Amino acid sequence: MIPLQDLREDPDRYRRGAELKHEAAPIDEILELDTRARALRAQVEAAQAERRRASSGARQAPTDDERARLNELRAQVQSGESELAEIETRLRDLLLYVPNPPHESVPVGKDEDDNVTVRTWGEVPQLGFPALPHYDIGERLGIFDFERAAKISGARFAVLRGDGARLQRALITWMLDVGVRDHGYTEVLPPYLVRPECMVGTANLPDKEGMAYQTNDDLYLVPTAEVPVTNLYREEILDAADLPICHVAYTACFRREAGAAGKDTRGYIRLHQFDKVEMVRFTTPETSLEELELLTGHAESLLQRLGIRYRVLSMCTGDMGFAQWKKYDVEAWAPGMQRWLEVSSCSAFGDFQARRANIRYRPAPGERPRFVHTLNGSGLAVPRVLDAILETYQQADGSVEVPDALWPYMGGTTRLELPR
Repeated sequence: MIPLQDLREDPDRYRRGAELKHEAAPIDEILELDTRARALRAQVEAAQAERRRASSGARQAPTDDERARLNELRAQVQSGESELAEIETRLRDLLLYVPNPPHESVPVGKDEDDNVTVRTWGEVPQLGFPALPHYDIGERLGIFDFERAAKISGARFAVLRGDGARLQRALITWMLDVGVRDHGYTEVLPPYLVRPECMVGTANLPDKEGMAYQTNDDLYLVPTAEVPVTNLYREEILDAADLPICHVAYTACFRREAGAAGKDTRGYIRLHQFDKVEMVRFTTPETSLEELELLTGHAESLLQRLGIRYRVLSMCTGDMGFAQWKKYDVEAWAPGMQRWLEVSSCSAFGDFQARRANIRYRPAPGERPRFVHTLNGSGLAVPRVLDAILETYQQADGSVEVPDALWPYMGGTTRLELPR
């Protein structure tokens, strides 16, 4: 959430930010309501002051005119306070629809075609034979079962079998271990259901309401571990000495994919339920952008250890999310499909999420609390990494080699073999 005073002082900055992100922000309505609220607040305060003066100066037996004036002032105060409460509630609701203006270093652009490639790592795999896409590889290996998944859950679900299920479990455990052992994160295992205010805190509501699964008792299935992990510290004041706080978490993730009809309907790419390991960091404003580079490096490190070719994109203004201040996408190369697959989005939010969730820190004893800066990034999105592994390490005989980083997690299995 953006501060009302900032919008009041520089509305053009927020108009421009919304325009760059292709968002329709209700800035004019907010400014109009703010003007009304300030005028009404002054009227209420003036009526309260007059009422106090009239009450203190009234005789023990006030005249009919004095009594009538006191009643009139009381009614004015009550009516004004009621109207003011309604306006302030409306203002708070409208402010939720104003996007976070992008950082000045973000490239200006219209859509994904204007994203900037920052770096590329690794070489194009030279297989020596026509590369197959992961869904054909998985069918041969017998590790994907989309038909039975559809039977029990519908479209955009998957069942993994045998070595496929084991490879996915190995990836999750390995990613968590690297995050804790090598990158200094503290692992948490959060709930998969969260309250609406948690979704608002991370700006998944109201921005992505059509993507979320909601239960009939007003809880939401998490679209990413970012939501519960960020909200661990909602309504808290943290100690500056504890920053940065760094968490890594695995969750299943649940998304309707309502805005992706007809896109990536084949294969193990865009699902309603998928596994992801998430990295979340809480830091000070002064170190926020440095932490973004560090976070992105942690995501890259995982792909390097797996030997997967990837690229890092600096997302342009028109292809950023509603809440992001600055964002990098990390994309793995899938040689069978001949395309890049997004496996991590690493984002800095400034204090945008912290204001919505009221997460602050005290710079020093006795000092006024400030809002923390939040960051998160996938470390990594598991299905697409599994896809990239299948396509990168496929062999001419139909088998798939397992990256050696995962061998300790595969119980001695170093190759996925065709069924006999």
